[in-house]
Amino acid sequence: MQTNFTLAQLADPAIETVNGILRSCVHCGFCTATCPTYVLLGDELDSPRGRIYQLKSFLEDDRAPTAEEVKHIDRCLSCLSCMTTCPASVHYMHLVDHGRAHIEERYERPLIDRLTRSFIALVLPQPGLFRGMLIAGSLARPFRALMPKRLRTLLDLLPATVPGPGWADRPAVFPAEISTPGASRPPRVAMLAGCAQQVLGPQVNEAAVRLLNRLGVEVVVARPHGCCGALVHHMGRTEASHAQARAMIDAWIAEADGKGLDAIVVNASGCGTTLKDYGHMFRGDPAWAEKAARVSALAQDITEFLAGLDMSAARAPADLAVTYHSACSMQHGQQIGSAPVDLLRNAGFAVKEPQEGHLCCGSAGTYNMLQPELAGRLKARKIANLQQTQPDAIATGNIGCAMQLAGDAGVPVVHTVELLDWAAGGPQPGLRNPDARLPGR
Repeated sequence: MQTNFTLAQLADPAIETVNGILRSCVHCGFCTATCPTYVLLGDELDSPRGRIYQLKSFLEDDRAPTAEEVKHIDRCLSCLSCMTTCPASVHYMHLVDHGRAHIEERYERPLIDRLTRSFIALVLPQPGLFRGMLIAGSLARPFRALMPKRLRTLLDLLPATVPGPGWADRPAVFPAEISTPGASRPPRVAMLAGCAQQVLGPQVNEAAVRLLNRLGVEVVVARPHGCCGALVHHMGRTEASHAQARAMIDAWIAEADGKGLDAIVVNASGCGTTLKDYGHMFRGDPAWAEKAARVSALAQDITEFLAGLDMSAARAPADLAVTYHSACSMQHGQQIGSAPVDLLRNAGFAVKEPQEGHLCCGSAGTYNMLQPELAGRLKARKIANLQQTQPDAIATGNIGCAMQLAGDAGVPVVHTVELLDWAAGGPQPGLRNPDARLPGR
């Protein structure tokens, strides 16, 4: 793609990066076939190629985007399926992230949009505040009919119950249960507790700690133990996301330089995608570039790390059929395909994979809150494909996907690590669908 940035614009490293991404696009349109919003709407402006043209237009002209352009960029899920499909390796993620930051800086949204986004950006990254708001929301349910549409949308996404704080989410060191022969110390990992996950699914981190400890791995949850910055980063709030990321980087570098770290394990694939991108996010910051790159190099999804351990003792119930839903941030963002499925199969689960597995379920971070109509259509399509496999349970590696699917799946929706922990001797996974039951051991 031909670009026309001025030399003055190209002196900005961010624009230089954008220019390189735009120039790598060859207009082929392969991305349209795998873009969820284009599949639903059939509008070129709601395809990656169409969005690239719109981003090019307002970034090249260095102007405020129009309301129409913002609408189509907002409809992008950042599922990154286009990046998996693209034969020219266009790094759409970095392009749309920059575009969103530009929108946040130069475009004035309607008041209700600003308030909604500010509320989400304030509440979700703070576990204590988030838990309190969930409890308050559950008390407000009886008055749903009296509320504005935006508030009703948020209320409809609330879980049926709000679990209490988990024991694995507090800053602590959880020692290995067995020693590694010939090693000077056990393998040692830091675990990202996460913000939404420790509120919505504390049992996931507990399962990860139990399993890793049982396999001879020491786990540390470092302080601070909140948000990695992913949530607000994808809302274009660069300053806030970088502040949250810096806090986590400092905590992990202190552990790495202290007793050492073999990895930073992440149980939420959306967070993992961002951690692995810290090196890019801070590439132009001399004070943080090297530390951020070190963290990115250490970051691994929990299934990536488990794939390097001896899981041969894990034995699952032989009659349990598990359909694996690969989160977009897992398969497209991190390009992790076989590890979760192989781990489940090797543990004895009968693993199935659904049709249209490349298409997003509609969760996509804050997308189901900000674009509920499209998110609902994608959810219905995903549920139909999952149910066709007739599973006993659905496994996924991202808390957002689990919460998006659980209410209508008809079977338990659990994290992959919960099933692996169960197969290795841990407790039966906690259920997110109160009407569903897993077969007993």
